[in-house]
Amino acid sequence: MSHTHTNLLTHIVFSTQGFLPLITSEMKRELFAYMGGLVKELKGKPIIINGMSDHVHLFVLLPPNVSISDAMRFLKANSSRWVKERFGKKFAWQKGFGAFSVSRSNADAVAKYIRDQERHHKGFDLKTEFVSLLNKNGVDYDERYLWD
Repeated sequence: MSHTHTNLLTHIVFSTQGFLPLITSEMKRELFAYMGGLVKELKGKPIIINGMSDHVHLFVLLPPNVSISDAMRFLKANSSRWVKERFGKKFAWQKGFGAFSVSRSNADAVAKYIRDQERHHKGFDLKTEFVSLLNKNGVDYDERYLWD
């Protein structure tokens, strides 16, 4: 086989700095569309991007030559700068993120989960959701450093 063939589906979650409700309903659609454009700049494919006032979920297909860390650094830096310029607001993302690989057989369920964020968060907050995702995906973590 002379070419690289991949299917690197990833569900990524990160919050605003300090878990503050910085993503207003007025900016939400434009911000998520802009973030999708940034994923495309990396030669990736944004499947769905959605979130709440204090966090965002991205379901993306990234090319094999782009690491998740590099993609997140690019996405966060450019989108936070864009929010500041476009909306004239102080804005920043948290330092870290959660990234979870997704099999093709679970892609529709993950997309639906992200699409239905507003409904999900009527019953629980981001911290509960994030710990649930970590546990569901078998990610080891130390609670002391989870919310820095």
